Amino acid sequence: MDIKKYFLILSFLLVSVIAMLYGISPQWFTYTFLGISDLNLNLAHILRAVMCLYISLGLFWLLSAFSQRYRNMAVLTTIIFAAGLVVGRVLSFVVDGIPSPLLVFYLVIELIFIPLAYWVFRLPE
Repeated sequence: MDIKKYFLILSFLLVSVIAMLYGISPQWFTYTFLGISDLNLNLAHILRAVMCLYISLGLFWLLSAFSQRYRNMAVLTTIIFAAGLVVGRVLSFVVDGIPSPLLVFYLVIELIFIPLAYWVFRLPE
């Protein structure tokens, strides 16, 4: 069944694009999407580090798409990855308030993604 394979390829593409959007030029991203005109050096550092974290996980998903041995584990990590982001976002909503529309959109996408990923995980090999 190729659904898991294509799901992992799509997951790699999505997370890589999102990571590169804010990691390649943090100044542009924060100004364009978050309204932050003066980006702190430390925040730029964090955004670039997180970009590489996302891309490294994405590469694991891409490689696992072509390896039966790691495919289920990779799909499971997509669930854990998205669920961790959801918990962090909800915590921030409660503690800090509602962020920019883009970040709310990310939450919606992640909430849709988790049950979809679980469905893919439960599919037979």
